[in-house]
Amino acid sequence: MRIPNRQVTKLTGHGASASSSSSPGSGLVQTYSAHGYEILDISVTEDNARFASVGGDKQVFLWDVATARTLKRWSGHFGRVNCVDFGGEEGSVVVSGSFDATVRLWDCKSQSTKPIQVFDDSKDSVSSLHVLGHEIVTGSVDGKMRLYDLRMGLVYVDTLGLVMIADALLALVDIDPITSVQQTTDGNAVLVSTLDSTIRLMDKSNGKMLQHYKGHTNSDFRIRSCLGFGDAAVFSGSEDGKVMIWDVLEGKVLERLTAHDGKVASAVACNSVRKEFASAGVDGNVIVWGMPQ
Repeated sequence: MRIPNRQVTKLTGHGASASSSSSPGSGLVQTYSAHGYEILDISVTEDNARFASVGGDKQVFLWDVATARTLKRWSGHFGRVNCVDFGGEEGSVVVSGSFDATVRLWDCKSQSTKPIQVFDDSKDSVSSLHVLGHEIVTGSVDGKMRLYDLRMGLVYVDTLGLVMIADALLALVDIDPITSVQQTTDGNAVLVSTLDSTIRLMDKSNGKMLQHYKGHTNSDFRIRSCLGFGDAAVFSGSEDGKVMIWDVLEGKVLERLTAHDGKVASAVACNSVRKEFASAGVDGNVIVWGMPQ
């Protein structure tokens, strides 16, 4: 499998606001300023016309990409908002997860500023979420992955941790906070990152682990992982500044890339159409990676 491993361009200029730029080497295109504190996550609609952003100011913003204008601003979370994603038809709903241990759903078409639904099942901060169809998967610092089936009105819970068998009893002896969740394209499995430097591919139907991926360092910071290239590869940053890529089926390391001056590589995102991916780090830079020449 050929994997992007060549730095195409480095995007700089991040300060207190979120910035967008296109590759290669075109420079800053637009700046979006409204948040009062750090921005912790963004999500873009499929048509690239709008995006949602969340952060330390407890606000959820909906933006128009072309005009850099704020379309909506929702308040209601009682702590910083860690994650956000779009759901519903044509991105009509914004879903946000917060340090206040709640997941809130916001109607993009309504004039109301109140959430249309609130889930408060988590016992600790909601660190990551992903929406696919009528299902919302969330990851929490309490070590539990929750699947909300909106169509059936049910919630399924899986606890990730080390299990010991003693005296015919199952006892959870170590539960690691979840930092990232993403469903596969077919909706049959979930990629889950935890603070034990392990990424797991979990079967949604029975909660069993299908494969695991190691080689990176992730014990202190929230680091996002993702699937890419037709769900054939797993991408993740690392606390040592590396960007790691694994084969989904075999779990073997395909690439170990050096980036971000040895500082934490905190997030990755793939574009399978362009055969590129991007990594972001605490050095304030975004690096776009392309196919080898």
